[in-house]
Amino acid sequence: MSVAYFVTGTDTEIGKTTVAAGLLHAARLAGLSTAAAKPVASGCVLMADGLRNDDALTLLGECTLALRYEEVNPLAFAPAIAPHLAAREAGVLLDVAALQGPVQAILDKRADFTLVEGAGGWRVPLAGQATLSDLAIALKLPVILVVGVRLGCINQALLTAEAIVRDGLPLAGWVANLVDSHTSRVEANLATLAERLPAPCLGYLPRLADPSPAIVAGYLNLDFLHRSL
Repeated sequence: MSVAYFVTGTDTEIGKTTVAAGLLHAARLAGLSTAAAKPVASGCVLMADGLRNDDALTLLGECTLALRYEEVNPLAFAPAIAPHLAAREAGVLLDVAALQGPVQAILDKRADFTLVEGAGGWRVPLAGQATLSDLAIALKLPVILVVGVRLGCINQALLTAEAIVRDGLPLAGWVANLVDSHTSRVEANLATLAERLPAPCLGYLPRLADPSPAIVAGYLNLDFLHRSL
């Protein structure tokens, strides 16, 4: 049996890739085959083989299936701006249809554990009135929420979880990632999140000197995954 999840966050730059790569690594250690997709990425660097995104490369490095970069990250843009703006400047129509096919191709490979990482938060715009959440809805994927722990994170996390559930998708779990080391009352904030979010906490990441997938995996709990398999 294979399972797949959509990874979103309470904001941009709050550790979605760090958490996703850690989850993939933990799944690998558990003997599971892994695959991943980062359907759209901005802030890419032009290399000999084309535009490459660091986050997508990190995910690719944790995939046990033999995947090409273009399969993991089909739409890559150079400017480090909102994806819909980068796509507009490149003359690319960034809609759900453009993303769903490539991601479905990854899902059809039937790895034991597959993650699809979004860009930014839950309501990142696509073309027209669509948002990236519409992709998760079209794919019918349960969601893992990465909460960037800092002042204001409780409100952001609860609003995001509310939107996910209202969109008809299950919130499979959440991971707390300390993004501001000066955050006060971290334990109290985590307790409040645990009381109010309608899903289990899959782990808490402190500020790590080495946030490599192998290190991050040690902070994550895959019990939810074993219950799904």
